[in-house]
Amino acid sequence: MATKPGPLTTVGTTVVPLVALVVLALTWGRDLPGPVVVLVTLCLAGAVLSAVHHAEVVAHRVGEPFGSLVLAVAVTVIEVALIVTLMADGGAKSSSLARDTVFAAVMITCNGIVGLALLVGALRNRVAAFNTEGTVAALATVATLATLSLVLPTFTTSAPGPEFSTAQLAFAAVVSFALYLLFVAMQTVRHREYFLPVTRDGEVLDQEDHAHPPTNRETFLSLALLFAALVAVVGNAKGVSPTIESGVDAAGLPQAFVGVVIAMLVLLPEALAAYRSARRDRVQISLNLAHGSAIASIGLTIPAIAIASIWLNGPLTLGLGATHMVLLALTVVVSVLTVVPGRATLMQGGVHLVLFASFVFLAISP
Repeated sequence: MATKPGPLTTVGTTVVPLVALVVLALTWGRDLPGPVVVLVTLCLAGAVLSAVHHAEVVAHRVGEPFGSLVLAVAVTVIEVALIVTLMADGGAKSSSLARDTVFAAVMITCNGIVGLALLVGALRNRVAAFNTEGTVAALATVATLATLSLVLPTFTTSAPGPEFSTAQLAFAAVVSFALYLLFVAMQTVRHREYFLPVTRDGEVLDQEDHAHPPTNRETFLSLALLFAALVAVVGNAKGVSPTIESGVDAAGLPQAFVGVVIAMLVLLPEALAAYRSARRDRVQISLNLAHGSAIASIGLTIPAIAIASIWLNGPLTLGLGATHMVLLALTVVVSVLTVVPGRATLMQGGVHLVLFASFVFLAISP
């Protein structure tokens, strides 16, 4: 997937995640002064770059679409752990944290990352080509999971407010996890060829023409460092969140915007990996990352929250408001029109980026 890194790159991407973890351990749960916030932010940025590098090493060894799956699942598992931790500490004020985080992840991946990938791919080759069968299946899974978990709670009547009853939450958790497992099985086993890069003529690219794959030892080392880098990304993002909250309050912005900023920080590894794949004419890999992250975000978060609700106190708000439902519906419609032809131009990339910009703007000015 990528050319073999040089010694300096290898040393840097090995040391940076470890330094970021040390900084995380020293700053966790403390009020940080300005200079320390800058240090934590630098560590976060370095951990993002390291995570992308090690994800590419692992992907080069295991091949696609397994490589995209590794990064998407690793980020989501750590993100879910962070959500549960914050909800346990936040009490009633964090009742909508899972909903806000998951919806932000869907908008960032399906509009921001997809739009960026299509834009880069179209700028390079005039037309960005991808596999229709796999992309449509992924999009259908995203739309189903998002509707079942984020839209239906607004309209159900068994519990007051935009919430599921206990039975409804259990059902949503089971079907979300089952649908996620079904998608992974299709992506990696039964229809793996649907998720491989294609040329503009529709030819599947199953072989990489770059450096030799890394050894097993190098792969396992990169997998461990990938996990360390992602822990550092999510942990340091939480560390700077009080500063972000203070900045948001000082600017007079809605408190919900904090969740959008945190989601953007957490999804930086996927965004950068998708950008780099699009530059290599592997737009399908970029779409695998985007849609796979959205599917994992819902398919793993909802079951985890359902289990955590056993001991968490307070309500669990999952239903979206009218504005966000309109954005979600528009995203699904535009995405269908984008992926069905199997080819996209600058126009489609621009439309998705406008939808992403609209989401950010409405988070600032609801």
